[in-house]
Amino acid sequence: MRAAREFALTLDLSKTARVVAELFGSLALTGRGHGTDRAILLGLSGEVPDQVDADQVESKIRAIRESGRIELLGRKSIPFREQTDLVFQATLTMLGHPNTMRFTAFDEWGE
Repeated sequence: MRAAREFALTLDLSKTARVVAELFGSLALTGRGHGTDRAILLGLSGEVPDQVDADQVESKIRAIRESGRIELLGRKSIPFREQTDLVFQATLTMLGHPNTMRFTAFDEWGE
């Protein structure tokens, strides 16, 4: 959640049209079971682990999944499809650490 939020804080929201989060290696293998997918959705939405309202987590996750949209930092709505925008790269690892994630932002032209 923290990593996703920190990434979102670096974005120029006026130019951001899409974000992709990739999980590699063992993080990808255990990500769903450990709730990493949910944490990423919440972090991109601007939530902080020690401040998120636990009673609202399920409805926030459900809203993203059902609408196919995410509110970056609670300020800008963009399309978000877990099938293509939250990628579990279980067979790939990044050098240096078995638990790696990569976030990428795109503008409306895919740059």
